Amino acid sequence: MESGKLHLMKFHRRWQILSYAEAVLYAVGIAILLYLVSKNLWVGILSFVAALVVLLLIKKPWKHNLVTTGTYVDAHVDEASFSTGLLLQPEDSLSNLAKLQRYKVSEELTKRLGAIHPPNKLKQALLVTLGLVLLGVGVQQLDLFKGVESVLGDSTNETQIQFIATDSINEKSIIPKISKQTISVTYPSYTRKGTIAVSDPNIKAITGATVLWTLEFDNLVTEVYLDRMGELIPLQKSEKGYSLRQLLSESGFYSFKFKNEEGIEFTSDLFSLEAVADNPPEIEILGLEQYTYFDFSDEKIFELESAITDDYGIDEAYIIATVSKGSGESVKFREEKLNFKETISKGVKSVKATKTLDLNALKMEVGDELYFYIEAFDEKQPKRNVARSETYFAVIKDTVGEQFGVEGTLGVDQMPDYFRSQRQLIIDTEKLIKDKPSITSKEFKSRSNELGFDQKALRLKYGQFMGDESEMEEAPSEIESHEEGEDHDHAEDQENILKEYSHDHDGDNEHNLVAAEKAEEAEDPLHDYLHNHDDPEESTLFEESLKTKLRKALSIMWDAELHLRLYEPEKSLPFQYDALKYIQEIKNSARIYVHRIGFDPPPIKEDSRLTGKLKDIKNYRKNETKEVENPFEALECAIARLEQFIEKESTFNEADNALFTAAGNELGQLAIVNPSKYLQVLQGLKRIENNTGRTMNNYKFVQKGLLSALPKTSQIPGAKKEYTDDINSLFLKQLEVYD
Repeated sequence: MESGKLHLMKFHRRWQILSYAEAVLYAVGIAILLYLVSKNLWVGILSFVAALVVLLLIKKPWKHNLVTTGTYVDAHVDEASFSTGLLLQPEDSLSNLAKLQRYKVSEELTKRLGAIHPPNKLKQALLVTLGLVLLGVGVQQLDLFKGVESVLGDSTNETQIQFIATDSINEKSIIPKISKQTISVTYPSYTRKGTIAVSDPNIKAITGATVLWTLEFDNLVTEVYLDRMGELIPLQKSEKGYSLRQLLSESGFYSFKFKNEEGIEFTSDLFSLEAVADNPPEIEILGLEQYTYFDFSDEKIFELESAITDDYGIDEAYIIATVSKGSGESVKFREEKLNFKETISKGVKSVKATKTLDLNALKMEVGDELYFYIEAFDEKQPKRNVARSETYFAVIKDTVGEQFGVEGTLGVDQMPDYFRSQRQLIIDTEKLIKDKPSITSKEFKSRSNELGFDQKALRLKYGQFMGDESEMEEAPSEIESHEEGEDHDHAEDQENILKEYSHDHDGDNEHNLVAAEKAEEAEDPLHDYLHNHDDPEESTLFEESLKTKLRKALSIMWDAELHLRLYEPEKSLPFQYDALKYIQEIKNSARIYVHRIGFDPPPIKEDSRLTGKLKDIKNYRKNETKEVENPFEALECAIARLEQFIEKESTFNEADNALFTAAGNELGQLAIVNPSKYLQVLQGLKRIENNTGRTMNNYKFVQKGLLSALPKTSQIPGAKKEYTDDINSLFLKQLEVYD
């Protein structure tokens, strides 16, 4: 019984699908007919959607249910005995006789429903669709609906070159039209794009491409020219019409001109020529820091991985590595060209190139430095584009170096101990830890506090490079306390006890370092406009990585000083070692690599050297007056003239032709850079010159476009120079914000 109901449901589903298919076929036929008549794709799409919706609302295939399907089966299958409805009722509600009849109907439908077809008119719909398609083809061949194309909007009109007569014509004059136009762009051979046919006269292609125009007219024409920004280039006549081939070397705009048999000149709208530059390759080095340091015992090998891409194809790429040896004036450089592991095929657009750099293989020793970068070329002709990555550094640390020292046997010690280096502080701290069992507690604390001050002096010395000079200001000499009682006396006793153990370097006049009192300075009115190098965040003495390392070193020096002040040199020693490590890295990173260039100084005249004679030295003074040229003078005059046309205060005369021509030349320079913004304005300006667009709407459109082309100026009309204080200046600025 369930099998019979299942077959009934399948029959019902087939009925619905065939009903939907009929509606789709009718809608497709209507859409193809309207598309062929209007020659507009959007008309065809919209008509298909509209016809499908209407047909579905008429046929309503979703209203078919199992009850109507059962009624149809009862009428066409005699064996069902009008008992198909029993399959749709619950089995529990049926009598034994009804159950028996239900079982019989289920068996019959299982056998016979597969051979019965649901009611449909699918063949009729297919024939109607085929007839509509043939009708549309016939209409298109006979061209019976020319007016419909103009009403519905011919899609080819957007790309078809249209011509307008520059002079007045008679009603009987023949106006030639383009019957066929072909525009093809041939790309340079290295791009591997070949020749591409385009339909839009607004051409955008790579620099160096060749553009071929071929125009066929339905009537006889003479003197066909291409006007490229004022340069008239004649088209060559051939069997297929008129053709011209031009090399696209720079952006610009163009139009076509020709004359008919009567000598009347026609011109087209302006179209853009946009030359897109071939970009150089892009290089990205992956997962490698700009500075890499190796100790003498390290394995001096690292992996260089890079991603190189180009828009049309890579020609070659390699690594330029420079090894520097020595120091000072005896430094020597050796440059090598290294190839990648992978073989870079010419023309590939993207490649991942790797290289294992072994410093030992490059014959580098302790203290040597490696500077390397990647250089890549594309296949542009005749001159290739070249790109190079940032320079990366690899350094083998030199932990052994000569340092200046002072012998204890010298009569006078000229080295002030408050400018000890971090290495000296480490040596003195280790000596203090070693001497701790053999000295008194008072001497131990005094020496630890002395080292704490030396650490502070060194920190402030390095802090000057970060703009931390403010930390060296004199601390308040007196601290007033309003507390009374035993707590106050106890604090004074503690202070007196600490004075016995400490050497007060932080006080006044210690080691003849007298801190001058800082006078109050007037507020600088230029403070907001200056680059303050005293600000740590604005200091530009070092690059970002060095500033970060120096700030870490200063932070570690704080911790080292803290433990020395707390008489804990054992805890301070690890921080001092860390600070020394960062300082050494900063010194190595601060080295600057430049190529040596020759310099030949002029010969010195020994007879006049060091004589101090100024006889041949004369003062030079030059006075020159320059007039400021207005590059958009014609545009401003054209805007004013258009305002007179809009207000109907004047009419067009012959002098206006020269004005609008000059304005068009000025606007043409902007249209070359941004054709999408100014090309339509330039077309409207040209229509005014040709007497084909002297309407109020065109006047307003062109005037608005010319106003947007003028550069922004900060001058305020009617403003006078007068004294204003800070309050008035701020008030005027606030008004300009909300203007």
